[in-house]
Amino acid sequence: MSSGREDHHQDVRQYYPTKGRVILHLDMNAFYCSVHEAEDPDTYKGKPTAVAGSIELRKGIIVTCSYAARGLGIRTGMTVRQAERICPQLILIQPDFHLYRRYSRAFLEIANSYTPLVEAVSIDECYMDITGSKTFGTPHQIAAELQQRIREELSIPCSIGIAPNKLLAKMASDMKKPNGITVLRIREVPKLLWSLPCHELFGIGRKTADKLLKMGIRTIGELANADIERLHHTFGVYGDAMRLAANGLDHSLVKSEREQSKSIGHTTTLPQDIGTDEEVRRVLLNLADQVTRRMRKQALMAHTIQLTIRNPDMKTITRSVTIDVPSDDTGRFMEEAWRLYEKHWNKGDPIRLLGITGQNLVSKEEAAVQLDLFEYEQQPKKDKLNETMDKIRDKFGESSLITLGMVGEDPSTLLRNHRRRGTSLQTDFLRDWEQGDKKS
Repeated sequence: MSSGREDHHQDVRQYYPTKGRVILHLDMNAFYCSVHEAEDPDTYKGKPTAVAGSIELRKGIIVTCSYAARGLGIRTGMTVRQAERICPQLILIQPDFHLYRRYSRAFLEIANSYTPLVEAVSIDECYMDITGSKTFGTPHQIAAELQQRIREELSIPCSIGIAPNKLLAKMASDMKKPNGITVLRIREVPKLLWSLPCHELFGIGRKTADKLLKMGIRTIGELANADIERLHHTFGVYGDAMRLAANGLDHSLVKSEREQSKSIGHTTTLPQDIGTDEEVRRVLLNLADQVTRRMRKQALMAHTIQLTIRNPDMKTITRSVTIDVPSDDTGRFMEEAWRLYEKHWNKGDPIRLLGITGQNLVSKEEAAVQLDLFEYEQQPKKDKLNETMDKIRDKFGESSLITLGMVGEDPSTLLRNHRRRGTSLQTDFLRDWEQGDKKS
């Protein structure tokens, strides 16, 4: 005669496939604003709020906004000035990335208490493979408990998608926001997804959707049934992947260990155009410093240094140089970036955006660093100096130690306060957490 516990276990097992997987996608809703609301509910709860990068100049962009603000017409990507016209009572909040990281680690710790197979894909979302987590209940019970714990322990809302693969789990988590739990099965894809335009399929951007439209492929359903040879001719292997995705198929695994970065870079959209050598050098030095600092933190070195420049008319150039000896040194990055600037840009022309990226990364341990005699003597001193500076800034903050060339009165020097496009969702800190706190 079976015990009640065995009966319960049998009941739970029927909700898991005998073959295949059960994947959750956790997406924190309006994460930055929700974090501020959790920290200070008296000031922010239920009110229209927005996190923006440059509040003082009123030229900043809305990074995210609360659901109360969205209900009034505020959208991500608006300028602060546009948003304030729509909603004069909008509460603007300066970003606090240390705070966001703390909450990100906290929700990932909750996720890791249900399965070791957790893949953080950004600061506010992760995948979980719960195929082996039957002891915690059915997939829906696990999702509901996760949502409740995150709400009770952190006071932030999240939406969760439940599906047999990562693609559908991601699509499902977007279907009900905030605080939704959605199950999406492969057999439901034709009914629920095929009538949607192609750009609604995760992984397909506007440009790709426009190309598909020119081919006469308007919806996800038309993509799912498109001629594979035609897709392959236009998009190569990506065409095959798009067709599989349109049919709800995705074979990628949830990877609990983060892969080595393929590139590390920083780009900043400047609050006002710059053009003098002094201004350009100052911004490039800030960018080179931040890029190499992140590389050293991951024990990586770059063979290729890339410079990105954009003018006020949105014309963008990218130029790169491959160096013989891989480097993580700020001075070397600055030197090469400046050479690229002098070679490929008309001095004095206005610049709206600048970026530096380290590419072709290799592990510092594996890098075959061939040093000439001078470098052989100087490199250990450079490494020791960089290590000391990094430790000071880890302890006392980014602005605690800067070189003279980074200082200036123009707004570009605010780089150091995280006003850099594309850095807010960087997940370097997750690697630190996984290698440190997670193991302890």
